[in-house]
Amino acid sequence: MSDAATYSVPFWINGEEYHTEKQYDVISPVTGKTIHRSGAASDADVKKAVEAADKAFRTWKKTLPKERRDIFMKAAEIFERRKEELGEYMMQETGAPRQWADFNLGVAKDFCLDIGGRIRTLEGTIPTTADPETGAMIIKEPFGVILAIAPWNAPYILGIRSILFPIAAGNTAILKGSEACPRTMWGLCSVFHEAGLPAGVLNMIVHSPQDAPRITANLIAEPAVKKINFTGSTGVGRIIGRLAGENLKPVLLELGGKAPAIVWEDAELDNAAFQCALGAFLNSGQICMSTERILVHKNIKAEFEKKLVGAIDQIFGSAPDAPILINAAAVTKNKALVKDALSKGGKLLYGDADAQESSPTRMKPIVINNATPEMEIYQTESFGPSVALYEIETEEEALRIANDTEYGLTSAVFTEDLRRGLRFAKEIETGAVHINSMTVHDESALPHGGAKASGYGRFNTATGMGEWVRTKTITYKF
Repeated sequence: MSDAATYSVPFWINGEEYHTEKQYDVISPVTGKTIHRSGAASDADVKKAVEAADKAFRTWKKTLPKERRDIFMKAAEIFERRKEELGEYMMQETGAPRQWADFNLGVAKDFCLDIGGRIRTLEGTIPTTADPETGAMIIKEPFGVILAIAPWNAPYILGIRSILFPIAAGNTAILKGSEACPRTMWGLCSVFHEAGLPAGVLNMIVHSPQDAPRITANLIAEPAVKKINFTGSTGVGRIIGRLAGENLKPVLLELGGKAPAIVWEDAELDNAAFQCALGAFLNSGQICMSTERILVHKNIKAEFEKKLVGAIDQIFGSAPDAPILINAAAVTKNKALVKDALSKGGKLLYGDADAQESSPTRMKPIVINNATPEMEIYQTESFGPSVALYEIETEEEALRIANDTEYGLTSAVFTEDLRRGLRFAKEIETGAVHINSMTVHDESALPHGGAKASGYGRFNTATGMGEWVRTKTITYKF
């Protein structure tokens, strides 16, 4: 790593590293000190990125599927070869443990392979028209320049899916990376440039935190930008959706969640406890799919509580220090939710609400027992290492609590009766339901997206590829 006083993360514009006059400090969530500096986009930099992407689109849309596929296959090899280097960027900027960084890079590699193999699946149709003397064809064509906005919490997974599906379909992209991890986003884009992606097809910029509203609005308003995808909080997603609507541009939104896990009385409790612990506290709970509500049948609740405590100790108890969150504000938010719950009758099943850690960005897992709707944690997405337990007795009660939220991203059900599991799955208002596994599950072979305030549109699979083309009807006389 270069010296923090001299190194500044550049952008990628028109196939080259691009250094800006304006910069900001990138702060380590581990030490609280400056890791390095980063370029901060100006209005002029936005114009340059858009112009590069718009120019590249004219030729990229005409490339053969084989050309795109070969670039993606080579990128997969580079992700594997540069795994240690790229993982280090993510660990330093986001505080992620090595296992989470390695998982991110493994999924990024899989995305390259999967999407590379799907490029040829884009195809049109030749319908039969009402007039026998008229023929027609329905072709699928790319939109143009895509604005991709990806967060810091799983930067390689969420970053790569935001750009690779659009590029595979013949679009060009501008990745507006998270200001929390600019070098991680730089590394992601560098892989594709090393793999031979033509200049301008993939551009990357970041901005300083205070410039976020202006730069984002300017990007969305640019006439050459034809569609947007955003992964992040529901609050910011509403702003992105409003700006896109004002400019009459389509948008794909994958937003926050309040994922429930239903543990029925016939569940295999060792598995249910392990999956709920992992789903709640993986990456310190900083995943949109993290388990936030655990709904446990009263007949097995006491036994499940013991197994849940054991599972948390098994997975996370041996770590010498508390896990790291992205900033101190996240810790403050979670501790406030816990203290509010305790003040309203909740009990601590696991953890210490008053624990003093070695850093203001560290916090150990906390489980609130006997949670009720009056508590703030009932509706608020914690996005951190706190989870609440609720007692249930009937399927109707379980579904009422599971669906009593504005969110609808993902959920889980634990039961040995597949019929009951499927019955729950059909009634839970989420984009995904995982039977006998944790709420955190995203892979290139499965459509991913939410319901309600968790967004709309889908990433991944042929459905995700179809998000980045539009149909064009062509008719002709015989």
